[in-house]
Amino acid sequence: MSLGVLASLQLVSAQNISSKKWADLFSYNNVLAVKEDNGKMVVATENGIFYYTISTGEITKLSKANGLHEVKISAFDYNPQTKIGLVGYQNGSLDVITPQGITYVVDIPIATGYNGSKKINHISISGDRAVVSVGYGVSIFDLKKKEFGDSAFFVSGGIYQASNEATIKDNKVFSVTSTGLKTHELNTTFPVFSTWTTELAGNFTQIDSENIVSFSSPNNTYIYNNGVSIPLAQTFGSVNDVVVNADNIIVTDVSRIYSYNTNGTFAGSVTVGEACNTATKAGSKIYLGTILSGLKSEDNIAYKPDGPYFNYAYKLRIFNENQLLVSSGFRINNFNEGGSNVKNPGFYYYTGTEWVYPSYFVGNSTAFNILDAIADPANPSEVLFTNYNTAPGYGIYKMKYNAGSKDFEFVKRYPLDAANQFLNRPVGFAYDDQNNMFASMAFAGSSGLTPAFAYYDRAADNFLIKYGVGIVSNGIQQPVYHENKFWTPLPRSNNFLVYDTKKTQSITDDTFTILSESNGLPGSATGSLSVAFDKSNDAWIGTDVGLRTLTNAAAEVENNPQMEPIVIEQGGLAEELFRDSQILQIEVDGGNQKWISVDGGGVYYLSASGEQVIKRFTKENSPLPTNTVTDIKVDKKTGKVYFVTYDGIVTYQGDVADVTSNFGNVLVYPNPVVYANFKGKVTIKGLAEKTNIRITDAAGNIVHSAVARTGYYEWDLNNQKGQRVASGIYFVLMTNEDASDKATAKIAVVN
Repeated sequence: MSLGVLASLQLVSAQNISSKKWADLFSYNNVLAVKEDNGKMVVATENGIFYYTISTGEITKLSKANGLHEVKISAFDYNPQTKIGLVGYQNGSLDVITPQGITYVVDIPIATGYNGSKKINHISISGDRAVVSVGYGVSIFDLKKKEFGDSAFFVSGGIYQASNEATIKDNKVFSVTSTGLKTHELNTTFPVFSTWTTELAGNFTQIDSENIVSFSSPNNTYIYNNGVSIPLAQTFGSVNDVVVNADNIIVTDVSRIYSYNTNGTFAGSVTVGEACNTATKAGSKIYLGTILSGLKSEDNIAYKPDGPYFNYAYKLRIFNENQLLVSSGFRINNFNEGGSNVKNPGFYYYTGTEWVYPSYFVGNSTAFNILDAIADPANPSEVLFTNYNTAPGYGIYKMKYNAGSKDFEFVKRYPLDAANQFLNRPVGFAYDDQNNMFASMAFAGSSGLTPAFAYYDRAADNFLIKYGVGIVSNGIQQPVYHENKFWTPLPRSNNFLVYDTKKTQSITDDTFTILSESNGLPGSATGSLSVAFDKSNDAWIGTDVGLRTLTNAAAEVENNPQMEPIVIEQGGLAEELFRDSQILQIEVDGGNQKWISVDGGGVYYLSASGEQVIKRFTKENSPLPTNTVTDIKVDKKTGKVYFVTYDGIVTYQGDVADVTSNFGNVLVYPNPVVYANFKGKVTIKGLAEKTNIRITDAAGNIVHSAVARTGYYEWDLNNQKGQRVASGIYFVLMTNEDASDKATAKIAVVN
């Protein structure tokens, strides 16, 4: 940032961070703003925009997965005449949406000495200009030039005052603040705060204009007319929004919506029985922007894209082909200290066709911090979840899904024999190859310094507790079952725990093996956070300061094994991969390649050995909502990759599905390859674990050969001399490792 009055403004035109491979699983329930455009409702929510066409019922959506550049929308306006929308985000950036595309404005102008929030509080468009309200005052944005003009910094005595909202009417800006309604003509003295007029003193929160100006305090709404502010007769409980249309004023009072003529005459009210952020009128109907149910018409019909109830997400499980369970857990302080979310989100269930949210969580006074939710493999309609919260109500819960009502019924809570709510806190589940269910527990035992496991005894419908022996570690992570053992990170000590049940129903013969610094964990580590196993049965263990691998893990773990870092060459020097990085999650795909989430660093896609970075996704170059991804899951059947964050879930269609010794469904794309439209590599997917590839021209001459070991291959369209091949048809001839299976494909090249 410069030291002048305005910080430097960065404008990025036509930046593309999305593609057809990405999709969002965002919640579209919390509606922030609604505009109407000739029978189409344009609706802004927390993480995206959606469009609802009243006559056809069609709903489409726009998010970071297909055009926007950020999440956490805080303000929005749209001009039906110019078809231009302006999206403001909590981090101070903007997206300009036009029929020609979307332009990203990286930052707002900032006054020297202003250190407050950059959040865009409000946007109001008038013609080709918009007034943007922020923590320091207001800025004018030129929608044609896509750049900021004048800014007025509301500063007096070194104290900055926020513009809650603002609007432009007849070349004058009206701004509501905590000290009054302030106005100024758009002229040369506009940036000078001392020249602004306070029209009416008071704490005002909302404002809008069209033919008239209307604004509100928390409890009263006013019509402004030639310097006079006239209150409406109605006193409100808590005004959430004021919207002015050509013929009416719509006041949103929490859950009831009031309509007035522009002269202030009361015209009626509607309610849908729940809290709303905003409302507007389209035709003869009021449309309400609810906090929890998307857009609703006054006859209480909801319209929104399907998605989870909230965006908060922590862990995800895939089961029964394409069903999902998402836990919303909240962890702080190195992921080991219980916290709480004021919205009490619970868990979300995707049936394979639609999202279901248990009504049990709506209005429930129990504080939930659900770190894991899992379907019982012996009875998938029953879901178990862990409530890590220390308030009354901690423990493991069982719920049963009712397909008829599309809801869950509470069955039972298991308090886990805890002496008080601070002990035996359940974290994550895993089940063995006999469908026996286990849960890891932190702060276990009478002292709370021992990790433990809870075994679900189905016959007794209870959990039996096995406490760790010889281990001092009050934290524990979700376990992973592999080769008859439960492999479990310990995030509050420089250890890793392996729990062996001996495959018996009794817990008395169970044993624990502890891996520590002497086994190769980094000496500077304070805990292990994640673990995954690859097709070579090697364990990949993530710690808070790096990555370690244990070769042939199950066979070697009890033989005092030595873990090793992965060493790569950087600039001719050997360097440890991910040194000093927190490894939040590790996932192995069907081609034995690794997806690794680094706290604050996004996601890396590594070769099978880890020595090559194939891809790296961050919030800056992809639709990831944040650079802290708390979970990664790969659907081995489809190759789809799920990235889970506290700001929502996005998916990426990977190239590697379930890879075996034989070929799957071989697919080549793009095909044909037209140079004018595509200049990248051609992908061949659906390959065997080891595939011998020969590519020939129409005359049978070999132009390229290779061996693929990852389930897919990318050809750069060069021949064996490194020159781009000529236009024509090329044949791909493929055999697996022992030549027992073959596949062919054709590629059309147009230069």
